[in-house]
Amino acid sequence: MFHNTCGRKGRFARTISMALAVSITLSGCSTVSDWFADEEELEIRRLKPIEAKFSPMVEWERDIGDGVNHYFSRLKPVYAYDKLYAADRHGNVVAMEPETGNVVWEKNFATFRTEGMLSSVSNLWSSGESARIGGIFVADRHVFVGTENGYVAALDAESGELVWDATVPGEVLAAPAADDGILVVNTGAGSLFGFNTRTGEQLWRHEGDTPPLTLRGISGPIASNGGVIVGAPTGKLQVNLIDTGVLAWETVISTPSGATELERIVDIDTTPVLYGGTIYTVSYNGTLAAVELRSGRVIWKREYSSYRNLNIDGNQIFVVDNASNVYALDRRNGVELWSQGTLKQRSLTAATPVGEYVVVGDKWGFLHWIEKESGEIVARLDVGGDDEDDSIYVEPIVVEGAIVAITRNGVVASVKVP
Repeated sequence: MFHNTCGRKGRFARTISMALAVSITLSGCSTVSDWFADEEELEIRRLKPIEAKFSPMVEWERDIGDGVNHYFSRLKPVYAYDKLYAADRHGNVVAMEPETGNVVWEKNFATFRTEGMLSSVSNLWSSGESARIGGIFVADRHVFVGTENGYVAALDAESGELVWDATVPGEVLAAPAADDGILVVNTGAGSLFGFNTRTGEQLWRHEGDTPPLTLRGISGPIASNGGVIVGAPTGKLQVNLIDTGVLAWETVISTPSGATELERIVDIDTTPVLYGGTIYTVSYNGTLAAVELRSGRVIWKREYSSYRNLNIDGNQIFVVDNASNVYALDRRNGVELWSQGTLKQRSLTAATPVGEYVVVGDKWGFLHWIEKESGEIVARLDVGGDDEDDSIYVEPIVVEGAIVAITRNGVVASVKVP
């Protein structure tokens, strides 16, 4: 077993903190940080005991930079071409060996001052100005990077060398998508762009509507079978032709209601899921829907509110709602199969299917394994040291049988089940 703990941010500090907690013999499961929490927070933070069926273990850890800190982000690792690609918000993009976490190459998009007599000296101790990376995607032998500054770049997936770059008017807060040699980028300004994946030439642009008030986030597009599927902040689901960007159809998933702009938020802020000939999507204000791909006809709707991505495995669709309740539904008709509410208000990630389980991360750095059939929590692992700075903020991914999670402090961890 290989353990890579070099450069682990916060590990030393957490070790000292834990030692202090032991030395003063706090009762029960209390920690020093519990002293500064109110009863409601403590009730959420203190995990209920479970009957564990197995004990997951961290195989390796790698610090890749500054992480995303306290910012909203959906920046998550991607596995492709036998490599694990990851990035931090500040600007560091790395390719790693999935078995060990060893870095194959890295590219830094942070910018540095070039003016002034002392700039070259001060840059030695500076991390530069943040590139504000919002998402990465890997396809067509390229790693595509989008930033909140409206910068889009393509790197060679094998070497990390910059192939092309471009700018768009709007924030890129979600991973792009690609198919048929076309990269699709969605922006917070409501515009959708198509680029040639090899040259970076802009092929088309589609303008959408943006309400006065929206969530901090956008729907990640998916590209397949000649189309681009994306959710809109207006509560609509749309399909554009990938060759031209022309709108094929759009359908209303959720309609605004309420007296204030806040109450009228209907964003579809998640990446749609295409399964067979059906698209599944969910809106922030309370609509989960199954939509026919060919026509845009709504097959069924159910009342669930979420800004977390959906995941499907077989005939089950897994939903984590705004309050961090976890649900399994029959994807064919939307009938609820089970719900799991003991992790409520822990800011859970989306649920990632792994074998007989789904795995969620939480704001204190724990991973939880939930049985697919029963909804019972059957295992958990402390990856982040019970620390909000090391929370798991985005759903883990599956890499060659291992679970790979990333924390807010920029630590990538590979976890295996014995």
